[in-house]
Amino acid sequence: MIQDIEPRIFDNNFKNRKPEAHDLFLSYDGDKVLVREDKDKLWYPSFSDFEEGHPNLMEKATFLFSIDDLSYYLTDEKALDSVEGWTYVSTSRFRTEPKYWRSFAGVVGWQLNRWYSNHRFCSRCTKPMAHSDKERMLYCESCGFQTYPTISPCVIVGVHNGNRLLLTKYAGRAYANYALVAGFAEIGETLEQTVKREVFEEVGLKVRNLKFYKSQPWPFTDTLLVGFYAELEGDDKITIEEDELALGVWMEREDIPPAELKISLTSEMMEAFRTRSFEL
Repeated sequence: MIQDIEPRIFDNNFKNRKPEAHDLFLSYDGDKVLVREDKDKLWYPSFSDFEEGHPNLMEKATFLFSIDDLSYYLTDEKALDSVEGWTYVSTSRFRTEPKYWRSFAGVVGWQLNRWYSNHRFCSRCTKPMAHSDKERMLYCESCGFQTYPTISPCVIVGVHNGNRLLLTKYAGRAYANYALVAGFAEIGETLEQTVKREVFEEVGLKVRNLKFYKSQPWPFTDTLLVGFYAELEGDDKITIEEDELALGVWMEREDIPPAELKISLTSEMMEAFRTRSFEL
């Protein structure tokens, strides 16, 4: 999955340190990220690449995280693609980059960029927010309000019935491949309750014998995905929630398409069922 970058080591511990010339920075323009345009991979800039045209770039950079001994920073400086050799490309590249450490760095940086951008002002008193120098936190010097990066729990459910797995397709989304039932946990709800509620709401089925598979950070949508397999209980008639899904079908194990992209928990769970690599 996208976070599996071994042998490289991702370290998200906050550090109150200034960047050095060899450190990398991430720059976003909406849903685009700055990369070297003559590379066939996500090649992020270092501060040394911009020393001549943007000598003060390091002074305004925000520390993000480290991968191995290399630190990554965030900058909100505009028009950096005016420097020859650099361009903004779609963040959809994070889904196709074969070197996961490059895509994971980019998408986690994008998640933090959205958080910083969405919390420039206090939601309680509207005054400007300040950056803590001790942890990854924003606070209001006026009223004392504090906020941390938002992470929403979401379940991914592989509903199975003997040799069949329930596959779905989303309604009204660009992503047209098969998926599994998924949904966010609500206030006052356990993850197990979320599984049963989402399955019933989306496809009209009841489930039992829930079995945890694994979890995954999914920075694309600020979520923590939690994967479960669940056995069908009772009637297998599918009634899809048309606002959410365009399709819901039972598919025999042997007919499930092999996973092409393996960055997501959904694709891994489908592949694990198809290949019988996870005991149910």
